[in-house]
Amino acid sequence: MSNTDWMQRSLAHVWHPCTQMKDHEAGGALPLVPIASAEGVWLTDFDGKRYIDAVSSWWTNIFGHRHPVIVERLKAQLDRLDHVLLGGFTHQPVVELSERLVKIAPKGLTRCFYADNGSSAVEVALKMSAHYWRNCGKPAKTKFIALSNSYHGETLGALAVSGEGMYRDSYQPLLMQPIVVPSPDCFDRTPGEAWEDYTRRRFRLMEETLAKHAHETAAVIVEPLVQCAGGMRMYHPIYLKLLREACTRHGVHYIADEIAVGFGRTGRMFANQWSNTTPDFMCLSKGLTSGTLPLAVTMTTDTVYEAFYDDHSAQRAFLHSHSYTGNPLACAAALATLDIFESDDWTARNRATAAGLWGLMSEVANHRNVIDIRQQGMILAVELAKNPRKREPYPAEERRGLRVYRHGLQHGVLLRPLGNIVYLMPPYVINDDELVQTCRVAIDGINAATRD
Repeated sequence: MSNTDWMQRSLAHVWHPCTQMKDHEAGGALPLVPIASAEGVWLTDFDGKRYIDAVSSWWTNIFGHRHPVIVERLKAQLDRLDHVLLGGFTHQPVVELSERLVKIAPKGLTRCFYADNGSSAVEVALKMSAHYWRNCGKPAKTKFIALSNSYHGETLGALAVSGEGMYRDSYQPLLMQPIVVPSPDCFDRTPGEAWEDYTRRRFRLMEETLAKHAHETAAVIVEPLVQCAGGMRMYHPIYLKLLREACTRHGVHYIADEIAVGFGRTGRMFANQWSNTTPDFMCLSKGLTSGTLPLAVTMTTDTVYEAFYDDHSAQRAFLHSHSYTGNPLACAAALATLDIFESDDWTARNRATAAGLWGLMSEVANHRNVIDIRQQGMILAVELAKNPRKREPYPAEERRGLRVYRHGLQHGVLLRPLGNIVYLMPPYVINDDELVQTCRVAIDGINAATRD
């Protein structure tokens, strides 16, 4: 069957995520791309056309598609155990994965609570934090502090602590209301101001908020270093150090949402390691299985765990569950992902790839319609604007990023801009030729999208 056949069958029944479905119909702005197979950084459609997956399929496939180490581990696991409930049962993959995560995580994160997607991992952290304070005799601590422009997921709790905007606004009546602190996003620094100086200055707003609201606040939640869905906006690691110190001082939990930035994406295994800090909760997903199967984990400390540990009659247990919690196949994929990390110095390899990425994309730094180019590890973003000098953005209805996306598909590269922000988050296994092709297509797409 052809691409057209699969496209029509999909439109008949599949409601696709994060898209206006009318855009997918024939003649629409976003024609569907049916994918038949994948390997490494490449996706192949039913007509045989190939695409470089330059966004790691929503930032998940850190070691590319169908990595042989992961495939073989999954085949072996499927011959032994596919699934078993984790309520009252356990199994080898979840035990081994938990042991290995504790070894590589920031020191002090010793307990692993599993879910099957990032939003659910955030829900676990939010509930666990508020429940902890209730168990500790402080039931008034039910508020959460979040950053503007943040994004933590689509379930109601995770969405509630996300920044206002298109993801959140339609569901406003359903959501709890967080205390919002302005983002430390360094895009807004004054000309010539150092990233660290600006970030320190912005942290004063968080310090003031904590001083005022600590008595009613359970936790602060942030995306360490990069606000990904908010436009790949970035800030200095000093914010994490100051936040950890302030949360400890004010008796408030610190939740690190490392779902998008964990597992080497920022240049270290976890973004918090740039500041040598340990959060009270760390949420992980996406790269955890290299995008092979759904899995998420919320890591926390013995201190939090012990607040729930008691006789059954005390009714202090954390009664939260998911049907596929700790699924053995997903855990096997995660163990294989950690094996790949241990097979080579991926930190060094990614540094070299990131340097190449910057070198190839730097030619757009002086483009007449580029207001900013920024990078953190294996994340690079180019922000387009109608008039960079006046900081005048393109009107959203012009959909300039969509033009880049369509140009990319025409030339064999999957780019999925966030509005007017073109970003690259390629798999770590991308080679030099593939990187050159990706960057060339992205640059040509930017030129085509800003021509008029």
